[in-house]
Amino acid sequence: MTDVAVALPQDEGLSIAGVSLVGDCAGVLYWPAERALIVADLHFEKGSSYARRGILLPPYDTAATLARLTQLIVRYNPAAVIALGDSFHDRDGPARLGDSERDSLRALQAGRDWIWITGNHDPEPAENIGGTFGGALSIGALTFRHIPQGEPGEIAGHLHPVARVSHRGRAVSRRCFAADAHRLVMPAFGAYTGGLNIRDAAFADVFGTLLFTAHMLGDQRLHAFPARYCSAD
Repeated sequence: MTDVAVALPQDEGLSIAGVSLVGDCAGVLYWPAERALIVADLHFEKGSSYARRGILLPPYDTAATLARLTQLIVRYNPAAVIALGDSFHDRDGPARLGDSERDSLRALQAGRDWIWITGNHDPEPAENIGGTFGGALSIGALTFRHIPQGEPGEIAGHLHPVARVSHRGRAVSRRCFAADAHRLVMPAFGAYTGGLNIRDAAFADVFGTLLFTAHMLGDQRLHAFPARYCSAD
């Protein structure tokens, strides 16, 4: 397949429902007008959740995810952080946080608003992790929630979008923002999160057609591909 990527700067301007946002190649959104950083599907303590079921993974996923998030908070210095659900991999995840990770989270929250949107993995407010909780949050033309419903102005997570394209004779799959002019589904941020191909029927339920764009996360910039040029797994 012919490459159709559009080379973009590291921070890509995105417009959703007339609101100007910045897509970062690390997989977060920044809303300059509100000084808000938006992140989805952190899945803290996924490793320890698997360990409880006898599936052993290196227990460093929460620390790694927090380290990446720290870099972005230092970079943008947001007044607010909005976490779009599944911030913890299960209901008991907050209780399994180590002292170091808990201290890191508190340091990130200091001096700013921190909003936890509940998700299907963490449907109830957690105790002793700071911030405020809600099932959804509306600010101006935008609504932030975990599971996308396809509504105008919606910024959601849950689906862990991944795009697959042909590049220099081989197939490349990467996390992406899936977006049209009216709604956006964010990539998963957590260290142990997988992904769902944007050609899956779940994305058709959100966007209605293939007339949306996959903004793939590159090493230094985003690459924009019309969804119709992306391939299924």
